[in-house]
Amino acid sequence: MTDTATSIAAILRAEDDILVASHANPDGDAVGSMAAVAHVLRALGKRFRLYNTSGVPQQYGWVDMGGPVARTWAELDDFTPRLAVILDCGDAHRVGGDLQDRLPELRSVNIDHHQGNPLFGAVGNWVEPHLAATCQMAGMLARELGVPLSGPLGEAVYLGICTDTGNFCYGSTSGELLELAAEIVRLGLKPGLFHDRLENNWSIGRMRLWGALMQGIELHCGGAVAVSVITDDMFAVHGADKDDLEGYASQLRRLAGVRVSLMVRGDGAGRSKISMRSSGTDDVRVVAAAFGGGGHRNAAGAELDMQPHEAARAVLAAIPTQLAPCGKEA
Repeated sequence: MTDTATSIAAILRAEDDILVASHANPDGDAVGSMAAVAHVLRALGKRFRLYNTSGVPQQYGWVDMGGPVARTWAELDDFTPRLAVILDCGDAHRVGGDLQDRLPELRSVNIDHHQGNPLFGAVGNWVEPHLAATCQMAGMLARELGVPLSGPLGEAVYLGICTDTGNFCYGSTSGELLELAAEIVRLGLKPGLFHDRLENNWSIGRMRLWGALMQGIELHCGGAVAVSVITDDMFAVHGADKDDLEGYASQLRRLAGVRVSLMVRGDGAGRSKISMRSSGTDDVRVVAAAFGGGGHRNAAGAELDMQPHEAARAVLAAIPTQLAPCGKEA
């Protein structure tokens, strides 16, 4: 634990009436870190509530969150937070919803692992871009606070470190992270049962959407860049929703010769969201940052005021030559 992490643990020991939140449209690390901190606070006997403007995606409905997750401020009823713990948010605006407007007025702690985090926490900032997942940080906090990484807490931490490392396959996987996973397994988690719940829960709509998207993949830059564009109408056609796209951008990297994958999906009213994936030294965060986004070297995204196909063309034009040989199209 760093001095900063130790000070964050001390704040959680001292405070009460804590709001725990993560970014809108939460992924496994956001869901897991919220649940993990909730279980830590419960073990410490704290009063707390959970908030996420998008709620918990259906595919993570099996996760024990430690309490109900409010999607609006009204759902918090008469709970008045004295401290907000914001998890896995590369920027304050990513919390979205009612909390986005209220966050500047709240005493907040910012716990995150994204590069470029502007340190928006009013009370404390613990940002470690070299760590693989915010859930890894939640696990470190639990250790510091003397809460065993067993049961629902261990499962929540394991969720985030699995999903943010591609099941321990990405370059961010470290010996330290594997030791954390081993500790959770020694304390009772069954990896086989866990992965069955995590991976084998697809809807038929998700399967059909992925199949249609894979039929339409485009290769650019001599086959080094794979692009998939998802328009808003495709979700209704295949009986899917936006949560069904989680993990799809990484699948594009499975194509031989592809160094960078670009997924662009419609976000309503002439807007789009992009997700980029790479490996090694190919830094997609540089591209995302050019459009006001961010993330990590090998996983980044942004929101654009463009239609999906227009956004795809703009991002392709912005990919620098050090990411892929884009001098000539395939």
